[in-house]
Amino acid sequence: MEDTSRRSFLKTYWLQQICKIVDGYQEGLKEDLDRQKFDDFFESYESSYALTLAYPDDLLMATARQEGVEVEGREKIDIVKELFVKRGEFGHR
Repeated sequence: MEDTSRRSFLKTYWLQQICKIVDGYQEGLKEDLDRQKFDDFFESYESSYALTLAYPDDLLMATARQEGVEVEGREKIDIVKELFVKRGEFGHR
């Protein structure tokens, strides 16, 4: 009688490894897509209107300073983007 336990182990092992690789690849693609959407959102003032132009300047600057974001000499869109990342609204830092 032939011992198939090694053969089935190897088949199962390789199948599991391939599944892990595919899952990791798909997760990386999703993270990349999320990052691209985030960057596109802050590409211009029009695309990020709700956070950059409609938000009161004094409240934004006070919040940014409170979170430790440098505000002097910076564009409002850059301040909002850094604040958004720092507050944990987006997973990439």
